[in-house]
Order: sequence, then C-alpha cells, then structure tokens
Amino acid sequence: MAGLKDATAIAGIGRTAFAKQLPESERTLACRAIVAALDDAGIAASEVDAFASYTMEETDEVEIAKAIGAGDVTFFSKVGYGGGGSCATLAHLAAAIATGQASVGVAWRSRKRGSGPRPWRNTAAQLPTPGQWTRPFGLLRPADEIGMLARRYMHEYGATRDHLFNVALACRNRANQNPAAMMYDRPLTRDMYMNSRWISEPLCLFDNCLETDGALACVVVSAERARDCRQKPVYLHSVAQGLPAQHHGMVNYWNDSPLTGPAWTAARQLWKTADFGPEDVDVAQIYDAFTPLIPLSLEGYGFCGRGEGAAFTEGGALETGGRLPINTAGGGLSEAYVHGFNLITEGVRQLRGTSTAQVPAAATCLVTAGEGVPTSAVLLRS
Repeated sequence: MAGLKDATAIAGIGRTAFAKQLPESERTLACRAIVAALDDAGIAASEVDAFASYTMEETDEVEIAKAIGAGDVTFFSKVGYGGGGSCATLAHLAAAIATGQASVGVAWRSRKRGSGPRPWRNTAAQLPTPGQWTRPFGLLRPADEIGMLARRYMHEYGATRDHLFNVALACRNRANQNPAAMMYDRPLTRDMYMNSRWISEPLCLFDNCLETDGALACVVVSAERARDCRQKPVYLHSVAQGLPAQHHGMVNYWNDSPLTGPAWTAARQLWKTADFGPEDVDVAQIYDAFTPLIPLSLEGYGFCGRGEGAAFTEGGALETGGRLPINTAGGGLSEAYVHGFNLITEGVRQLRGTSTAQVPAAATCLVTAGEGVPTSAVLLRS
C-alpha cells in the first residue's frame, strides 16, 4: 500500500442534479456525470481505459464505455456491500494505474433510489443467512438494524438524542449553504427533530438519509499526469478496505463487541500507510446513512476514544470552525444519498478550495464509506 501513496490523483469530478425523482434512466445519469467529470479534468473519453463501480450499480462498464466513447478498456472492477464500496472504487483504480494496468480511470455511481422501489419490499427473494435470524423478527430495513446498534450505544455510553441531533444539524446547516443539495432551502431546528415521526426507534425521520435520484463520477490518473490536467490535483494519499474477523454485516450482534465495526479495521490499515494522523485531518466526509454512524466512525477512525463519539459532537464540533467539520455539502442526510459518492466529490472540492462551505486552508480530508458493512476509506491531500 505504501507504493500507492500519492501515486495517483483525482483529476475530475462530475454530478447530475439531485432530486426525489428524475426522468432520465440510470444509464443516462451515469453518462452525464462521467462526461462532466472528464470535461472537468480536460481528458477525452477516448482515453478512458479503466472503470470501477459498485456491485449494486445497475449500469455496467460495457454499456457505459460504448455510450461515452471510451477506447480499449484494460481494467474494470466492482465493489460489494453498497455504500461500503464507495472509497474502494478509488483504491481499485489507484492500484491499476500505479501498476501500469491502466492510465485513465473512471469511478461512478448512478442510482434512482428516490423514484425506484425500496430494496426490502421484495419478500419473495431468499434471505441471506444473517437475515434469516433477524428479518422474521422485525429487523426488515437498514434503519432497523442501525436502530438496534444505536440503542446499544446509548445504553452503554450515555449517548442521547441530542447527540444525534448535533449530527443531523451539522449536515443540514452545510446543505443550507449548498444550492445543489436537496435540503438547500429547508432549515432544521431542534423542535422539528424532536417532534418528527419515528422511523425505527430511537431513529426519527431526520436520523435517516435522503432517498435520491442522481449520479456522480470522478476521474483518476497518475500524479504526474494530474499536474497537467485542467484542475488542481487532489492526491490519493492512503486507501484502505476493512472486513473484521467474524463480522456479520450491520446485524453484528454476535460479536463480542458489536459496536466495533469495520471502520476500526479499515482505519488501522489507512493510518499505517499515511504520513499523518487523525489530529492532522482538516475536514472529514463521513458516511452518514444514519446519524449514529457518525459517532461510531469518529471512534473507529481515531478522532476520540471508545464511547466518546457522542460527546465529541457537542459544542458545534462538527460545524465549520469546529474541531472537525464534517459533510460540508450536506452528506447523505441533507445533500443527497447516492451510496456515499457525493462525499468523495465534496472532499475534492474542499481541497480545491471550491466548496460552498469551505474550510479555510483545508489540505487534508478523510472520506469514509459505510460503517456497519464491509467498508473502505481514503485520505485525500492537496
């Protein structure tokens, strides 16, 4: 992994609009985001020779390559576990480019989650083995599974709904500065949060991510080439994936420590190959499908000790000017939920200096994928 350190960079980013419903197909949205990212980098589509996306991505590299006019493709991969795969797409492209398998890589995610069906509604599908022990008893949705972990966390460490509100508010405040965010013109107050309906107690409406149609993409090239591209390079300093021993996914209740999720495994690898530590991170884009994932991730990635993640959110710590500004475009809670890919593109904007909620002189950024499932993370630097 040390051989990947700063060897590649993100040269271009692109996105479509975000909305509850968009008329275009997922393929059209994907192509628009990819073409926008290539234009941002100043690279012709005919030069693309590598692709990486998610196993849950409905569009594939064959149809995407034809539609955008790519040349011969010499590397392609897909990463599993939904939002856990976001940063791993960058890791795969970085490894391919650093080892000479490819020269111009595209990572993307296109999803019509807002207008499409909810995945858990298909009751005819065979349940995976862990699900056979949980879903018949009411844990039907990811919100139910994370709700159980949140209740355990509250019981063991004294976290409260006010701590979860701190997370939701920080993300909403940043979305209110971002015209591209779905929640741009919709402020959040404590009264609104505390009086909103339950989704899966103790998680209320505002503890849950948005349902979004949209697509995003980024272009990865060698560090040398990135310096000659149209935009300021953002280097992939360290990348990691994490799957703990004897892990069971979000329903991780059989482990001795259910609250020690994949973030801890990914973090050990991430920091091992980095030239700086958590104390040197200027801004973080932390996967926020649900508010409890933020305190759990703060602990897993070493910003505080076990059980201290909730208290870390106090006093405006997650806001601009706080100890660790997070999710500065609004994140999955308030900008858009596209399996975490918008966290990557916002990390790039922060280090370019073009964010709508810019952290002054930001030079390092942590981006994380979904906690609770096999996950991934990347450290970006300018």
